[in-house]
Amino acid sequence: MCPGCRGSFQCCGQTVRIAALSQTLDSPLSEILLITISGEDHPGVTAGVTAILAQHRVNILDIGQAVIHATLSMGILIELPAGVDREAVTAAVDAQAEAQGMRVKVSPVASVAYDEWIQAQGRARYIITLLARKITADQLARVTEVVSRHNLNIDSINRLSGRIPLGELPALSKACVEFSVRGPLADSSAFRRDLLEVAGALDVDLAFQEDNMFRRNRRLVAFDMDSTLIEAEVIDELAVHAGVGDQVSEITERAMRGELDFSESFRARVALLEGLGEEALERIAGELRITEGAEHLISTLRKLGYKTAILSGGFTYFARYLQQRLGIDYVHANELDIENGQVTGKVTGTIVDGERKAFLLRQLAEQEGLDLQQVIAVGDGANDLPMLSAAGLGIAFRAKPLVKQSAEQSISTLGLDAILYLLGFSDRYQSDH
Repeated sequence: MCPGCRGSFQCCGQTVRIAALSQTLDSPLSEILLITISGEDHPGVTAGVTAILAQHRVNILDIGQAVIHATLSMGILIELPAGVDREAVTAAVDAQAEAQGMRVKVSPVASVAYDEWIQAQGRARYIITLLARKITADQLARVTEVVSRHNLNIDSINRLSGRIPLGELPALSKACVEFSVRGPLADSSAFRRDLLEVAGALDVDLAFQEDNMFRRNRRLVAFDMDSTLIEAEVIDELAVHAGVGDQVSEITERAMRGELDFSESFRARVALLEGLGEEALERIAGELRITEGAEHLISTLRKLGYKTAILSGGFTYFARYLQQRLGIDYVHANELDIENGQVTGKVTGTIVDGERKAFLLRQLAEQEGLDLQQVIAVGDGANDLPMLSAAGLGIAFRAKPLVKQSAEQSISTLGLDAILYLLGFSDRYQSDH
C-alpha cells in the first residue's frame, strides 16, 4: 500500500484501487461519469486514457483495474468540472480506446447515487479466505450465496495462491481465494455458522475476520509443538519405546479431547516413562517429521520481522531441537527429569498446561511491546484453547472437533504456511521476499 494515498495499488493481475482521491465536487453543476474499459491487456492503456482526462482537467473519484489471463477490466469514476465539454471528453476516450483495440462504455452517475457511495465507505469490512487444494465453481457459488444471504457486498475477489497447471494437481498443491466484503452484519455468529457449514460440506477451510489495522500488523506467532509443528505426539513416541504405548495413548487422547485435566493426565503419562534411556530421546528427536508448510511459514515470518515461539505441553528436549532447526525465538515447555541417563518419571518446574500457555503468551507480548491483537496462536488440542482465545488471531490447526468448533479460525485442508494467506500475503509476495 502506498503510504501517500488512502487506498491500495496493485498491478500485474491484481486489483487496483485508489479511493477518494478527490472527495469534494467543484460545484453543483459538475457531472459524474463512470468509464469502463475492457479488452486485451497491453502497455499504455491506462496511460493513454488518463492523459486524455488530464487534458480536460478531470478529477478522479475512484479507479479500479484488474487483469485476468491477459484481459484488462478497468473502471474510472470521474468528475467533470463545470464548463468541461462532456461530449468532447467521451469522444476522445472512445477514440483512444478504439485505437488500442479496447471496448469502452461511459455511464452518467446521479449525485444521489454518488452520495450513497460516499456514505457507504464507513461500513464495516471483512475478509473471507477460502483455502483448498483446488478452487471450484461450486465452492465460490456456495460462499458468495452465504455473503448475499447476509446482505453483504463483495468489493473485490483476489487469488492469493499461484497459478495452477492443467491436469493432475502437483503434490501438496495450495489454492486460496480472498473475498473483501462490506456492509452491516446483523448476526456475525450466524454468518460464521453458515460459512462453517459450507466448509464442512465441501472439505475446504473458510476463515472470516474483520479487515482492521491489526490484520497485517501481527508481530508474534506462538505454536503448540506436538501435532502442530511436528506430525506426532512425542510422549506417545516415548511411550512406545518404553513399552507402555497403549496406556499412554489412551490417556493422551482423552486429555486432548478435554475429558481429563491436562496436568493430572500429564503426570500420569510421564510416570509411565520411568526407566526409559536417554538414547531413545535422541533417536526420536532425529526422526521427528516437521508438519507440512512449517519450515516455509517460519522462514517467511522471520524475513518479515515476526517473532516466533513454541508454547508446548510437551518437552523442552524436543522443543530445543526444533528451535535450532527452524529458528524459533522462544521456547517454553516441560522439563523432563533425567538422572544417570534415564527418565525418572517426573517433570521439574511448572507444568505448561492450557492456562500456563495463555499466561506465557501474554508475557511474551508484553516483553515484545505488542498488543495482544498483534499476536497469533496456533494449536490443535483442548489445552491450546486458552491461548487461542487470548491471541488476536487464534488458529486451530488440524484440530480435534472440540477445538475446531471453539477456535476463531481453523485450518485443516492445507499446511501451516496457509497462515500466510490469512495475513493477506500472496504466493507472489512471499516469493518476492
